[in-house]
Amino acid sequence: MPWLGTVTVVGLVVLAALIWTFMRMRMRDQLDGMMAKRRGSCRIVSRADFLEGIEKIPVCLALDDDAVHYENADLQATLELQHVDEVEYDDETATGHSVAGKALRLRAHGHAFEFVLSLATAKQWEQLLPPRRVDQLPARAV
Repeated sequence: MPWLGTVTVVGLVVLAALIWTFMRMRMRDQLDGMMAKRRGSCRIVSRADFLEGIEKIPVCLALDDDAVHYENADLQATLELQHVDEVEYDDETATGHSVAGKALRLRAHGHAFEFVLSLATAKQWEQLLPPRRVDQLPARAV
């Protein structure tokens, strides 16, 4: 009967792998639905990974005339472009880790929001939301 314990452990590992695969595919389907909703009203919509600490959170990233939107099943956030001080595209994160693709870094109110994009997607984003530094901004009315 010792084989029964082995079969149980193997079965649990296979079940965990199947659940993990199902959850990833479900998240991908949810992101596709969010991207389809945004396509009609936004200039560009793409997949990205939102970097929060050491976490990479898959999101739908969209740009319209006034804001950058990023969302998934658990997160729905918007950065208004009028409040974005800097836009950067880099091959590494603010913490110095290199990324596959490009990191889009938006700075607003002293906080950096980072998104990892594929190289092709980053080129499209760079055309629609060009890099700029805080010293290149026009003076704001007070």
